[in-house]
Amino acid sequence: MNPHSDTLDPDEEGAHSVLRMERRLAHPPAQVWAAITRPAQLAQWFPAEVTLELRPGGAMGFHFPGDEGPGMTGEVTDADEPRLFAFSWGDDHLRWEIAPDGPEGPGGRGSLLTLVHTFADRFGAPSFAAGWQLCVSALGQFLDGGQAEVSRDAGELHEAYLEQFDLGHGQVTDDGIRFERQLVRPANAVWAELCSGEEPLAGDTAPDGFLADGVSAGPVTALRAPASLTYAVHPKGEVRWELGEGTGYGARLVLTQTGPFDGAVATDEALAAWHARIERLAGRLLEG
Repeated sequence: MNPHSDTLDPDEEGAHSVLRMERRLAHPPAQVWAAITRPAQLAQWFPAEVTLELRPGGAMGFHFPGDEGPGMTGEVTDADEPRLFAFSWGDDHLRWEIAPDGPEGPGGRGSLLTLVHTFADRFGAPSFAAGWQLCVSALGQFLDGGQAEVSRDAGELHEAYLEQFDLGHGQVTDDGIRFERQLVRPANAVWAELCSGEEPLAGDTAPDGFLADGVSAGPVTALRAPASLTYAVHPKGEVRWELGEGTGYGARLVLTQTGPFDGAVATDEALAAWHARIERLAGRLLEG
């Protein structure tokens, strides 16, 4: 079940991201079709309990074990047995394509399974890719007749996809620079790592964990633990750390530094310094 191809690209309009994953399976398309469309078989490897009407326009429901409430809903958009099954899931769209693959064997030809996941949250892509890799691996186990195990990624797979998709770098904005990154631990764990035992206070100098090389720390001007911290930097800028809701892995970090920056070189140096700081943070969180 090693990846054949995993890519992340913008859609045609550039408004969404498209994750494309391909896997070769030693099972004929009809068998794979049943595994991805029949609720009883989906329950063996899919991350949610699924109800569906297998026709275009048919209703779908998704409910995660342990979650209270009605769960999420979707709609079947394509159902062309045994070639194509596609549906909406909340605001996302998933397209499963099945094609005959490989030489003819005793049980017929195998299959090339292609998953195309379209979504708006580009920085959630490593989480989605890691989750789908584990699920499709479980699908392979199920098709092989074994006990499918949908294991949970401790963070290593997530971070590998983040690097593959090159999502760790910051961006230049109209008034400074900005980083957004999905982290693999919840906000309270991230906050504790940033503070390293030094609890920040409004008006005091920001703790070292919130600094980057070459950034002079000024007084904390806004504080809401464990969600945000803002401090002044010389001469008239500020740095803001925000830990908001992310994917199921943990907190979503948004870090901004406003200028003024003394030219493009200073901007590039700030980008490099913050990139290095966030990478160190991510590494520490992974270790933890």
